[in-house]
Amino acid sequence: MSSLSFAAKRPVLADLVPGSLVRDIALVAGGAVLTGAAAQLTIPVPGSPVPMTGQTFAALLVGASLGMSRGAASMLVYLLVGAAGVPWFQHGTAGLSGASAGYIVGFVFAGALVGALAGRGGDRTPLRTAGTMVLGNVVIYAFGVPWLMAATGFDLATAFAKGVTPFLIGDALKIVVAAGLLPLTWKLVSGRRSED
Repeated sequence: MSSLSFAAKRPVLADLVPGSLVRDIALVAGGAVLTGAAAQLTIPVPGSPVPMTGQTFAALLVGASLGMSRGAASMLVYLLVGAAGVPWFQHGTAGLSGASAGYIVGFVFAGALVGALAGRGGDRTPLRTAGTMVLGNVVIYAFGVPWLMAATGFDLATAFAKGVTPFLIGDALKIVVAAGLLPLTWKLVSGRRSED
């Protein structure tokens, strides 16, 4: 029975905010701005041309909170505005060049996937949220690693060693935080709604 309820369309957190078009525009823009702000939390990774940032965590949270269409749109706005010259990628950079740009492209697809899964209840329990975030990270790496290879000339093993392996512990910690944060938010919202 739970697999049937998992397959049914459910609201995402953004659906609880009143409004329609204006709300959606504000949420999409807000998600892009949040991701740009989180990108400024940057830690260089020795031996890797890709820094550790907060933007991956923000991109996945935005996707889960906004749902498939708004999550993907928000990450597309983040990508296009940064590509057009607004310096809100890591270290205040802009443009779609360099070793990290593929990860940013991956945010659009990860936002869509994570949002679609959240719309199926993938953000309601810690275990489901962890699975949703793992899949989102895999999508980001699926775009980031080939771009890293093209930008640097690394072979697959080197790109994996420099563009995935150093980030696995940080990603695991982010997943643990998301697995606590999103279900807790749903619990708080459900409690508040039942009081109304």
